[in-house]
Amino acid sequence: MILQPTLDTLDAALSEGSNLIPAFKEANKSAISGLTEAFENNIDVVDLVHARSQFVDGLLQRLWRIQDLENQPIALVAVGGYGRGELHPASDVDVLILCEKDPQEYADRLEPLVALFWDIGLDIGHSVRSLEQCVEEAGNDITIATNLLESRLLIGNEDLFSEMRELTDPDHIWPSDAFFSAKWEEQISRHAKFDDSSANLEPNVKSSPGGLRDIQMIGWVAKYHFRADRLSELVTHRFLTEREYHSLKEGTAYLWKVRFALHILTGRHEDRLLFEHQRALAKQFGYNDENTNLAVEQFMQDYYRRIVTMQRLNEMLLQLFQEAILLKNTLAEPVVINKRFQTRNDYLEITNPGTFARYPLAMMELFHIMQENPSIKGVRASTIRLVREHRHLIDARFRRSLPARSMFMEIMRQPQGLTHAIRRMHRYGILGRYLPAFGKITGLMQFDLFHVYTVDEHIMMVIRTMRRFSLDLHADECARCNDVYKKLPKPELLYITGLFHDIAKGRNGDHSVLGMEDARQFCEDHGLSNYDAELVVWLVQKHLLMSHVAQHTDIDDPEVIQSFAKDVGNKIRLNYLYLLTVADMRGTNPQRWNSWKGSLMDRLHTKTLALFERGIDRQPEEDEIIQQHQDKARKRLIVAGIPNQQINLIWMNLSTEYFLQNSTDAIVWHTEKLINTDRNTSVYHIHLRHDEEHGCNEVFIFGPDKDDLFAHTTALLDKVGLNILRASVHSTPGAMSMNSYFVLEEDGSAIKSGSRTEEILGYFNDGLNENNTYNPESSPRIPRQLKSFTTPSSVTFDIDNNKAVTIMNLRAIDRPGLLSRVGAVFSAHELRIHGARIATAGEVAKDSFALSDRKDFPITDQKKLNMLARDITEILDNQLN
Repeated sequence: MILQPTLDTLDAALSEGSNLIPAFKEANKSAISGLTEAFENNIDVVDLVHARSQFVDGLLQRLWRIQDLENQPIALVAVGGYGRGELHPASDVDVLILCEKDPQEYADRLEPLVALFWDIGLDIGHSVRSLEQCVEEAGNDITIATNLLESRLLIGNEDLFSEMRELTDPDHIWPSDAFFSAKWEEQISRHAKFDDSSANLEPNVKSSPGGLRDIQMIGWVAKYHFRADRLSELVTHRFLTEREYHSLKEGTAYLWKVRFALHILTGRHEDRLLFEHQRALAKQFGYNDENTNLAVEQFMQDYYRRIVTMQRLNEMLLQLFQEAILLKNTLAEPVVINKRFQTRNDYLEITNPGTFARYPLAMMELFHIMQENPSIKGVRASTIRLVREHRHLIDARFRRSLPARSMFMEIMRQPQGLTHAIRRMHRYGILGRYLPAFGKITGLMQFDLFHVYTVDEHIMMVIRTMRRFSLDLHADECARCNDVYKKLPKPELLYITGLFHDIAKGRNGDHSVLGMEDARQFCEDHGLSNYDAELVVWLVQKHLLMSHVAQHTDIDDPEVIQSFAKDVGNKIRLNYLYLLTVADMRGTNPQRWNSWKGSLMDRLHTKTLALFERGIDRQPEEDEIIQQHQDKARKRLIVAGIPNQQINLIWMNLSTEYFLQNSTDAIVWHTEKLINTDRNTSVYHIHLRHDEEHGCNEVFIFGPDKDDLFAHTTALLDKVGLNILRASVHSTPGAMSMNSYFVLEEDGSAIKSGSRTEEILGYFNDGLNENNTYNPESSPRIPRQLKSFTTPSSVTFDIDNNKAVTIMNLRAIDRPGLLSRVGAVFSAHELRIHGARIATAGEVAKDSFALSDRKDFPITDQKKLNMLARDITEILDNQLN
């Protein structure tokens, strides 16, 4: 045993009269150091995991003997992972103290023992039960039954342990079918906590789909139903092939290696591959940064590919177990579909094991049949295995064949079942074989907080989202998308675009351009018309255009809409691009999608569509737009009983920019509030409304202008838990300021309750009127995940001559208090803020600010701009260091 010398040293220390607890603690510490050194010297992790278990066996057995418990009717039993003889450096040590009678009778002997377990530094998970209690609780709780299934006697009464094992086997509690069903439901619930995806940003090595728990699930069923002590016995039972068994074994060893390294790195029981750990493990495992992929991205791609393999094996084996255990291998008579396929018990299978070898196209046909027969529940595991064994036949010759290309296009054109078909093709390894470019992005992750899925999983999510646009059942998710989808002449072109829009990620170059070439080749190979091919190619090339225009430019500016319309060209392109963009945004990070982004996309689509219908060169002048806004607002205000003279008095102080930027609803609301506002110039008036057009809330503040007002207000918004989406600042005569902040709750929802509204208004009244002093926080808390990203801040400038402002573009790591810190620098430089556009992509803030000097002139002096950029980047980057 690797750690036997450490136990020998312990025995020597004890024989020399060393103090008990320090001697055991030192032995445990020495064992961890020895395991760490062995791991760094590339000793097989399987040996190390078992060595840790054997070492802990030795510690517990010695303590048992020291407490003189050998001749008592009790036993010390290892359960769970420890019962399997598997312990990682910081794993919990789960034990059962089994008593012949009521445990209370042994309390005075057992309590000192358990205290010793803790005192020497072991993380003990212990239970003390009588034999009767064990049997009763195992019968009621599947988790306890599972733990006892893997129990192992460490020391104590052998007869008592044997009796417990006999009374808790499948002949007495939890028949095999009930045990299997319960464990399967348990796995389904566990997977649901991870969105049924193995491709999350920070996967759990143990519990995520494809993780160690999935492998353990296979072992539990094998032990319980087949009485198998080793997974290798599943080969004997013909549930696994030799190749699959070795794949399972290698996958287990790989995940053990990652978990072992995590425990050593963190010094605690840590099973999550958090961002801060991913970089360290990538370096430890020998990965190096390259031009196209960071070391951490290479490491995580290998990790994801491994767990996908484990997930596929788990899925196949559980289906085989289902047939053997639940159906008891009693299968219904086959229902013939064609000469190659039939169904049994509503699961699809091939009619002959040699079908795929003789006719490889059947591997593609399988998915088409599933689409045409929605009553089929799935594919039989035996057929999945044959697909895996024959997928190498999908080679260059197969990909060039007209029947294969026609079949693939038939799958893409089917009115139902597309999402399931594409996902199955990916899961069975067919999609990556048929589209080699897709195979290269399988498991590819991007080390940021924006892309929460691997690239292949993101593409699956995008296609799923597109498919939901077509279904009235999901119209409430995006009503406009549902309407626009129905106007598409060829929906399959949208899905092809979704498949290719990110297919060139991870290559050396612009993925939009490289993906465009892949899409062009695909369209030529699959017989699409020149018109359809050009549409797909253009969409792939421009798939980021609409998102950029919506989030980073002023879509209330007629010139922006006109420029975008010219880039797009026509209504058909616009509709496809709109659906692609919404699906891409929602499929990148569902938690980041909100009503504000939805409204931006809808408004950009609406405005551009209206321009196409009016004529792209017939864009109304600014004066005409302002007049339209004022006329509509004036009519509503007069109907509400506000005299025209009062309206004019308010509006004469507002700029043309104000009337261009604001909707009729906003102008009406602002005017009503200003008319009813006390003209005390030292008081701030704060109002809040739900802005349905923008899908958010608007905080409207009117009061005296001051240098640090933007910094002060954004700090208050941050403290009250609101996310700022856009800011609009308008100055009026008399040194007054009229500010609007468009906000959502931190979870992306709108402010709902009246009590929450009162809380916000009260907080602002206290912050701006009662305590009218801005004190910037020196060090607001930085979220854990952001600490893994160290991209330096950058600042660039543009001059907007039409609006007479300088546009400052900021790119920085997002964090609490970002806007207030930036606002404080503006104040120090004596700058006025006219507006702010806020956009966050994961961990990166991409914000822009419209600035002028105190006399409302743009800042053009390069020296002043350089000083401003320096101060902004210093204050932000120093905060993260």
